[in-house]
Amino acid sequence: MKRVAACAVAVGVLFAATSCADQGLDAAAQAEKENLDGRGPITYVQGKDNSNVIRPLIDEWNATHPGEKVTFKEQSDQADQQHEDLVQHFQSRDSGYDVAVVDVVWTAEFAARGWLQPLEGPMAIDTSGLLPATVAGATYGDVLYAAPQTSDGALLYYRTDLVDHPPATWDELLGACGTAQHAGIGCYAGQYAKYEGLTVNASEAINTAGGSILGPDGVTPTMNTPEAKAGLQSLVDAYRSGAIPRESVTFQEEQARQAFQSGDLLFMRNWPYAYSLMDGQGSSAVSGKFAVAPLPGKSGPGHSTLGGHSAAINVYSEHKATASDFLKFFLEKKSQAFFLSQGSLAPVRADVYDDPELIEQYPYLPTLKTSIENAVTRPVTPFYPAVTRAVQNNAYAAIKGEKTVDQAAADIQSAIAAAGS
Repeated sequence: MKRVAACAVAVGVLFAATSCADQGLDAAAQAEKENLDGRGPITYVQGKDNSNVIRPLIDEWNATHPGEKVTFKEQSDQADQQHEDLVQHFQSRDSGYDVAVVDVVWTAEFAARGWLQPLEGPMAIDTSGLLPATVAGATYGDVLYAAPQTSDGALLYYRTDLVDHPPATWDELLGACGTAQHAGIGCYAGQYAKYEGLTVNASEAINTAGGSILGPDGVTPTMNTPEAKAGLQSLVDAYRSGAIPRESVTFQEEQARQAFQSGDLLFMRNWPYAYSLMDGQGSSAVSGKFAVAPLPGKSGPGHSTLGGHSAAINVYSEHKATASDFLKFFLEKKSQAFFLSQGSLAPVRADVYDDPELIEQYPYLPTLKTSIENAVTRPVTPFYPAVTRAVQNNAYAAIKGEKTVDQAAADIQSAIAAAGS
């Protein structure tokens, strides 16, 4: 029972060595076996539906499932608040949150604490048509704990009026910075403020260089390798040389987008959402003058950090059969295409990316598919909050020259080791 062992380790750290039994893991193990054929109304929980994607889908479901209607519980638009809300309800063994949307970085934590229904046996879903990286992001300890719902992969935005083709490698990108200097603009920016986006960007650099932050066991730090240090060093060197503009250490996604949209950058790393905001708008200085490519790697596409969300069944739900069918409804091609068209959210089904009509409407789809196919998840661990804090704090200090890369890597290594001990 890998799940039980993982739970014991996670709870030992997260709850100051409180026993698994005291935290209800025995009850959760029993709950996994219960209500597998339960049908009836369910509650679906996710963050704020800003693009009005979820409500129309729920209306469609409810119209054909009068005895199994879904009620939408809308959380705030703040990830930390969403996480805390789920923790409170799961921890109290509340059956009211039947299906909940979890960020890919929460899956390991929630699974280790026994809160998510394993999607195996009668709860299994067909993942054969899904992009493998999205399935990996919903898996912990070789068990699928959630159904991938939407994904995300980073894209390299580049100015087509200034360069003939996108750089395929990091060295080629740096070599094009003279063009940016001649045009009087910055060369390349991602997201380097001290927040989750810096963990994403640092992970991409480290993974692309052949390194990693954490081992596959979710506990052992792996920053003390030449490859991991080389990845972080690439960002440090680019910032020191000016290839990454000084102001980029204040950039989150929107600040980077605004800089590129204003015509102040040659290259930008960002998510697909930025494409439609910058294309075809009168206020965009780069409308019709940009395209996208995969992130540059060592000799081909680099490794984007995998983004996105999955839908999980609360282990204490009383209507798991209905919940399972609702997860499968989200995975239908029609639903996945609606996530794309209504919310600019990256689908998890491979065939959506190959649809000629959708490609005509969203020309970045083939590139996005390449990005997600080469994507790597952030460290898969029940201790993710401690891991990301260590990466953010130390990568930021290294980029700004307040620490050497060797010291930053050593400090990340020791902080992760302490979290998992």
